[in-house]
Amino acid sequence: MNVVANILIGLLAVLHVYIVILEMALWTTPRVRATFGTTAEFAEQSRTMAGNQGLYNGFLAAGFIWALFAPAELAHPLKVFFSLCVVIAGLYGGFTVSRRIFVVQMVPGLLALIFVLLSGR
Repeated sequence: MNVVANILIGLLAVLHVYIVILEMALWTTPRVRATFGTTAEFAEQSRTMAGNQGLYNGFLAAGFIWALFAPAELAHPLKVFFSLCVVIAGLYGGFTVSRRIFVVQMVPGLLALIFVLLSGR
């Protein structure tokens, strides 16, 4: 179980690094605008806000990476905490922004959380 949990935590880290890149560096590009369903005008107006969100996603990625390399007694609570943060954010986003967020964010976070809890360490 621990190997699967660590793989899922690693994938969450990669996902959040990807989101950082989208929100901080590529927010106004046509591809990212299409992904998020925004206009060029809105993307330009919300660039600072998206960068701020990207920074927070970077903190999540850093937390997952930290959890993968931390000593076992610290790694488990870190994995639980950061996975739970993603689940809660995914639930909020899924209910308030787009149902797609349930699949893209909440489900991976929930799977990681379940496997971390089942691993017991």
